[in-house]
Amino acid sequence: MHVCFIALEYFAWGKYGGIGKATRDIASELAKRGVKVSAVVPLGADQSSYEHVDGVDVYGFPLSEYPLMGGLLRRIDADIYHSQDLSLGTWLAKKTCQGVHLMTCQNPKTKEDWKKVNRFYSLRRRIYNKLIDPQVTRCVKNLDHVYCQAKYTVKKTRSLYELDYNPTFLPNPVKVPSKIPEKSDTPLVLFLGRFDGEKDPECFMKLAMRFPDVNFIAVGACHDPVIDERIRVQYCDVENLSLPGFITGYEKRRLLDESWVLVNTSVSECLPVSFLEACAHGCSILSFHDPDGFASDFGFHISKYNLDTGLEQLLTDEAWRKRGSLGYNYVKKTHEIQHVIDLHLQEYEKRVG
Repeated sequence: MHVCFIALEYFAWGKYGGIGKATRDIASELAKRGVKVSAVVPLGADQSSYEHVDGVDVYGFPLSEYPLMGGLLRRIDADIYHSQDLSLGTWLAKKTCQGVHLMTCQNPKTKEDWKKVNRFYSLRRRIYNKLIDPQVTRCVKNLDHVYCQAKYTVKKTRSLYELDYNPTFLPNPVKVPSKIPEKSDTPLVLFLGRFDGEKDPECFMKLAMRFPDVNFIAVGACHDPVIDERIRVQYCDVENLSLPGFITGYEKRRLLDESWVLVNTSVSECLPVSFLEACAHGCSILSFHDPDGFASDFGFHISKYNLDTGLEQLLTDEAWRKRGSLGYNYVKKTHEIQHVIDLHLQEYEKRVG
């Protein structure tokens, strides 16, 4: 079996988003199971047009050449083309390639959803949404099957793409420790994400200023170096706030091990991989958004203007620990990486026949 992933990012070469993380983890684990795996993604910093990473053939292309990638997709000649969210690549693969065509909706957005976040996107993206996306969207009904990585988006996705069936829940994966790690002795609150406007990191940093006896760490950076520098200068004197930049691997796992609460301040959110990572390490979730009940069941679901109340509630009588334990058990059952790979293989075998 040969599976080709089509995605707008891969977790490497300066691109560290959640969808790219999920795509790389799924692709790498499938390769370990003996599946031939390719991935087609826009070029990242210092990325070559071809890289072999963790057993996966990764093909990169400049965004300016996106409309020409049909030939590359045909040469890959996969049995299955699996899009991680809808893109022009989904439409091109369906138009030019034989094989089975699948898509996982990572973050389906309606017109109303886009209105909330358009101001954070470039003019090029807004033009794409207006002129190209409606054309691309029409191909979704002709795909062999559509999946959702979050349960609450199933009905939304069916309506958005006018499907005559309910998409199948196909969760994103996370590596789950064998037990909940030992936590720090003192409260530690974590932010994981870009320092871009849509993620509203300064809301987290202002929260740190109101809780001087609690340690806060904001992991990430802004795509715009000028804005990134401005944020770091503005908050560098907050003694209980650390801004280490982007970190991965052991250092990131260590922070997740020690943290008590993950705070999400995004303007718009689906079910982010950071929620899965936090719960896998026994952290509770404090968020304005409640995808699949992650905040209400495994932490505290609160409005933007009541973050203080939510954090106080979680830090009282170790409520964060109880909620974090519930989250750990849920992701171990539902999102543990080997279980998720089993689900992918079952779906592939079903579709290929």
